[in-house]
Amino acid sequence: MYLSFQCSEINENTQILPNLTLGFNIYDSYNNADRTHHATMLLLSAQERLVPNYVCDMQSNPVAVIGGLDSQISLHVAALLDIYKTPQSANNCHSVGSFYTGSFRGFLQMVPQEALQYRGILSLFLHFRWTWIGMLIMDDENGEKIVQTLVPQFSQNHVCFAFIEKLPTFKFITDFSAMLQQGENMYNQIMSSKANALVVYGDSYSLVLLRWLPYLSSMKNVSAEPRGIVWIMAAQMEFTSLVYQRNWDASIFDGALSLTIHSGDLPRFKAFLQGRNPSGTEADGFIRDFWQQAFGCKFTDQVTGTEEETPCTGDEKLESLPGSFFEMSMTGHSYSVYNAVYAVAHALHAMSSSNLKQRERTHKVSFDQSGCLITGFDVLNWVLSSNQTFHRVKVGRVDPQDPEQALLIHDEAITWHLWFNQVQPLSVCTVSCHPGTSKQVKEGEPFCCYNCIPCPEGKIAEHEDMDDCQKCEDKSYPNKDQDYCIPKTITFLFYKEPLGLSLAFFGLFSSLTTALVLGLFVKHHDTPIVIANNRSLTYTLLISLLLCFLCVFLFIGQPKKVTCLLRQTTFGIIFSVAVSCVLAKTMTVVLAFMATKPGSRMRKWMGKRLASSIVFSCSLLQTGICTVWLAMYPSYPDVDVHTVPEEIVQECNEGSVTMFYCVLGYLGFLATASFMVAFFARKLPDSFNEAKFITFSMLVFCSVWLSFVPTYLSTKGKHMVAVEIFSILASSAGLLGCIFSPKCYVILIRPELNSREQQPGRLPFGGQGR
Repeated sequence: MYLSFQCSEINENTQILPNLTLGFNIYDSYNNADRTHHATMLLLSAQERLVPNYVCDMQSNPVAVIGGLDSQISLHVAALLDIYKTPQSANNCHSVGSFYTGSFRGFLQMVPQEALQYRGILSLFLHFRWTWIGMLIMDDENGEKIVQTLVPQFSQNHVCFAFIEKLPTFKFITDFSAMLQQGENMYNQIMSSKANALVVYGDSYSLVLLRWLPYLSSMKNVSAEPRGIVWIMAAQMEFTSLVYQRNWDASIFDGALSLTIHSGDLPRFKAFLQGRNPSGTEADGFIRDFWQQAFGCKFTDQVTGTEEETPCTGDEKLESLPGSFFEMSMTGHSYSVYNAVYAVAHALHAMSSSNLKQRERTHKVSFDQSGCLITGFDVLNWVLSSNQTFHRVKVGRVDPQDPEQALLIHDEAITWHLWFNQVQPLSVCTVSCHPGTSKQVKEGEPFCCYNCIPCPEGKIAEHEDMDDCQKCEDKSYPNKDQDYCIPKTITFLFYKEPLGLSLAFFGLFSSLTTALVLGLFVKHHDTPIVIANNRSLTYTLLISLLLCFLCVFLFIGQPKKVTCLLRQTTFGIIFSVAVSCVLAKTMTVVLAFMATKPGSRMRKWMGKRLASSIVFSCSLLQTGICTVWLAMYPSYPDVDVHTVPEEIVQECNEGSVTMFYCVLGYLGFLATASFMVAFFARKLPDSFNEAKFITFSMLVFCSVWLSFVPTYLSTKGKHMVAVEIFSILASSAGLLGCIFSPKCYVILIRPELNSREQQPGRLPFGGQGR
């Protein structure tokens, strides 16, 4: 029909080959290279005589040959035609290798490069995210070549093959049972696989074989249940049916996608078909046979006049035939033949005419250096209607001019198989790993099959199907689902939060209390209880405690360079002065009683110089430690992004942890010495003795700082600073409360005990009245 239309159109066109008539002969290849060789030799020899180079009685002169869909057969034909320099056009474009050397330009291929089709099909899988697919190939050299080409290319793009099956071939009737067994195995493989997408690289006869698949499900050796499949058809395939298959169920192919050679719209072709009638005067030699096979009828024998049971009237309509058997529109391959015929006609016209002007054409046809047509592919969607007619809906295109974005497709225009309920099907070995998980390849299986494992702590997976989880930047941390990073909050101990405000308030309150106690002692500096406890040491101790309470403000607020340099050293020196004063008080009491013994040499050590020397020497050693610390390992502002996962902690880097614990260790040494001296002096007469209160204060001091070390090491962030502030406040408050509360009680509540008349007697809470 297609050749009849094209030759008729050319012969009616007075602008092409005037006074010449273009005709054609059709030879069947029988899908067999041997038969094709025979047909080619008949074409080049005298009609019906297989005698090479004997052409004397030929009634027709072949000027060009249009090949079929099989590339290997086309190459076999071309090898013979090359000898006689007869031009040939083929409807395939595989690499012709050693045959096409460039010296013979008579072999033109009316389809695009095969590599473009590979890229288009791969782009189709990547577009729909189909990574687990099946493939059917021909059981020949072309099939092996396709596997060798596609498997590495698809694997590089993370597409795996669930199975690769070879289409059964049929050559002799004795092979039918073997072919049937192969078909059953292929059906079981297709229907039992998890792959919902299946690419088929076959030829025009492949669909004839595949149409048997729905009827294999009833056989006893077939165990898989039928289901929906997305068939991806290569451009070499046409939806063809044999006569006995024209009314077969074709629903298995509903929703299939195919790449076809780009074709134009030819309204004249449909009108041509509608006007064809086997009874007309213009009927060719093929239409009567075609008509009888298509409509299942017989024409009355014109010789015998015998009428058939189902006679052909000639009024049957071609448009009533199922689309799977005959299409009223021009397919991609038919359009290639259409272009090939016109190319031959224009070449003949140019040869027969001295006027080589450009003739009117619908579009320009160009070939590349390999003799392949420079054009793209159309992506068609096969939609099955109720009368088993397929409608080819163009849903996309593969563009050869844009290799990076070769595929253009309209998802909304696609009609999927009824099995998928018009939802885009999935074709994956493993459903996508959700964000927050990563892929773990299953041992012994393709890389497309994997387990989804949660990300380890501290890592995230922002996208689906990530090969590995990633760590957040230092300034962010994973959310609960571990699928994105949250910016960390900058934190430090500041005044506006409850913890910082509470510590600041307690420090200020304790400072004011200490100042009031100091003022009270200054006011009553001439009273016996103040005089008896060494006023200078008392004032020094109170001032150092006042400064201890105030130094907590160096720890609150955003760390600065100055505050980082001062806070630990200031605290260490001031606290060493306070503890040294306590030690000096205790030593003074002990030495005073030892000096009262007859002949004691301690008298020369008594006096204010002893207490001052103790305080100065003990404080000087701590000052030396702090000076070395500042000189060699100065503290500086720093940020800690690792300790607390959700926070960026602004802190003071102490420079040297060893020096920090040296300062604390020295304070512990002074406190231990004070505790031991006070403990031994606790039984001295109460009129001179405050050792038992010092003992208790040192117990509080040591308890606080002994518990500080493990607590400090177990806390993180700003709470470490809070623990140190609390220890400073608690130990300072312990000294203030234990040592000075009894004296304040006497001064304020029992003033009668703080008089010179009470000097010879014993005062409560210790002390001497003189």
